[in-house]
Amino acid sequence: MSRRPAPSEHPATGGAAEVVGDRVLTVPNLISFVRLVGVPLFLYLFLVVRADVAAIVVLAIGGTSDWVDGWIARRLQQVSRLGELLDPLADRLYILATLLAFTAREVVPWQFTGVLLARELLLLGSLAVLRRYGYGPPPVHYVGKTATFLLLAAFPILLLASAADSVAAAAGAIGWGLAWWGLVLYWVAGAMYVVQANRLVRAMRARRAGASA
Repeated sequence: MSRRPAPSEHPATGGAAEVVGDRVLTVPNLISFVRLVGVPLFLYLFLVVRADVAAIVVLAIGGTSDWVDGWIARRLQQVSRLGELLDPLADRLYILATLLAFTAREVVPWQFTGVLLARELLLLGSLAVLRRYGYGPPPVHYVGKTATFLLLAAFPILLLASAADSVAAAAGAIGWGLAWWGLVLYWVAGAMYVVQANRLVRAMRARRAGASA
């Protein structure tokens, strides 16, 4: 039977435990759905009609609103299992879609995209192993959220640097500074998830061995 990791197996995050509900129609979930709709809209504006200014606006709103759904969910006590899936899904889709689009138009080099995609493959492998042992995805760590915020903040600035020659130097320096810090923290968070997954798998194996002894 599939189960989520027990609270004692989660990394300590401090504060009181959150009550996770099964509601679907909540304000934070609506925000997450809107953010998901922004992904194909950005791709259309950026790759099809080449409306870079509008694409920057969509990307900036989608990226900077990353924390809004989580903050509202905690503020209104509307934390839900669906929201726990939608929020990181929206983040990941924004990052992947933006990277592929930026690579296609040579805003970022393919090497940068390759390093980030390698981290995603590592995480997918860890999730597959966890699912095999009956665990759901691990909770999002603050390091991963910080990395996501830095990357989503960097992308519209890099696009601005590519689209506006008058601010290219300043925007490029700021954008790449955020992007490289985001890349490093993204991999740090990935390593933390792998370590956590390894501990959960080892604990499950030990329990199974004890039960069969």
